[in-house]
Amino acid sequence: MNFLAHIYLSGEDDQIRIGNFIGDYIKGSAFQMYPDNMQRGIRLHRSIDSFTDRNRTVIKAKELFYIQYHKYAGIVTDILYDHFLANNWSRFSNIPLYDYSQNFYALLLKYEFLLPTEVQVFIPKLIENNRLYSYRTIEGIGSVLSTMSKFTSLPDYSEFAILTLKENYTFLEENFFTFFSEILYYVDYSHGIKIKIQ
Repeated sequence: MNFLAHIYLSGEDDQIRIGNFIGDYIKGSAFQMYPDNMQRGIRLHRSIDSFTDRNRTVIKAKELFYIQYHKYAGIVTDILYDHFLANNWSRFSNIPLYDYSQNFYALLLKYEFLLPTEVQVFIPKLIENNRLYSYRTIEGIGSVLSTMSKFTSLPDYSEFAILTLKENYTFLEENFFTFFSEILYYVDYSHGIKIKIQ
């Protein structure tokens, strides 16, 4: 799961949402320095990642990208799942995606003083490029993958990823819907977070 899905799966509590958003940037027991509900969000993030990594539905999607991305195939799949979530947003929320994104950016700025330095550095570009909203288009996903290849260890096979997405769009979309129903049940059953369409 990437940014948009992690935020969505956090429910309505602001601190859980922030904790889940920064989960990748908090290592080991360092989460204990944060407020209780941010800690809960960080633990939720780790739990979602663990569930996703071993999920059979996700593994089937990752196989399409393994030939080029190898161990990074999961990262690409996570980003593509955010595309399908964004592109089908009205099925999951009555709040327009643009408004939802802007509201979360405002929340990030409110809690900026608590965010890890690494996150503080990329927040301005995240907001400027309206990254959460950009997930809804294939072009936006291509831009995200290309940008990540410049600033992270993700290899630059963006053209391959987009071509594979286009050639397998129906399969990947159905795969996403199957997995998302599973993860929604998981966060409810394991973490008591009920996602309400609002």
